[in-house]
Amino acid sequence: MSDQQDKAYWAKTSNLMYLMMGLWIFFGYAIHFFVTPLNSIKIAGFPLGFYMAAQGSLIAFVVMLFWFAKAQDKIDRDSGVAEDE
Repeated sequence: MSDQQDKAYWAKTSNLMYLMMGLWIFFGYAIHFFVTPLNSIKIAGFPLGFYMAAQGSLIAFVVMLFWFAKAQDKIDRDSGVAEDE
């Protein structure tokens, strides 16, 4: 890879990493700061604040993990540095 391609690759990878870190902070901390107001919303009979603390954040983390792997693989393939190439 040329220097310009290398910089573009790391810029895309860094942007993806910062996005994922922001989402992780949001689902891991920010949602839980608003548990009391969220408890007024009910999902399947459970208050949303409880649901987000008990299940929602974990589900979001698993979805984020798979989405991150797919997005990083696309960046790698577009840049010609995929592991199976």
